[in-house]
Amino acid sequence: MAGIFDEGNMRQVLGRCLPEGETLCAGIHGITLQVNKKKTSYFDVYISVTEHYLIVAECEERKYLNEFYRVPDLRKTVAQDIGTCFPLEEIQSCVIKNAFMGAVNCSITLKDGSFLKLQLPKRGGLGGGMPHHTEYREKIIARLSGLNCAH
Repeated sequence: MAGIFDEGNMRQVLGRCLPEGETLCAGIHGITLQVNKKKTSYFDVYISVTEHYLIVAECEERKYLNEFYRVPDLRKTVAQDIGTCFPLEEIQSCVIKNAFMGAVNCSITLKDGSFLKLQLPKRGGLGGGMPHHTEYREKIIARLSGLNCAH
């Protein structure tokens, strides 16, 4: 799990999701809490913003629930449920609330009715692999706050 708290790994994963012409403004490790209002969803994700997009990509590709017995993981991923790349102009509402231990929860509703609840932790893991976490977290919060979101 330590590999997911690595800024280089994060940039690589998010880079595969970037729309043409976009560059990452900020990216952090976070957690999905809920997808489409009915489904509790706890996945480690990288959360990023570009000039025009919010990007949410799972940190690791899940292939098997049990490597020894090769039990396939048939749960839907966040990408299968609602996607990974969301135009900021398509965000209808965003409710930002303080959460446990300094984390921030963002409840995002898109114009098409899709819903995603994300948690942005206060810290970026142990070991210093995410040295810009605090700075980037604040940029993401500021960007989402600037979309006429509810607080």
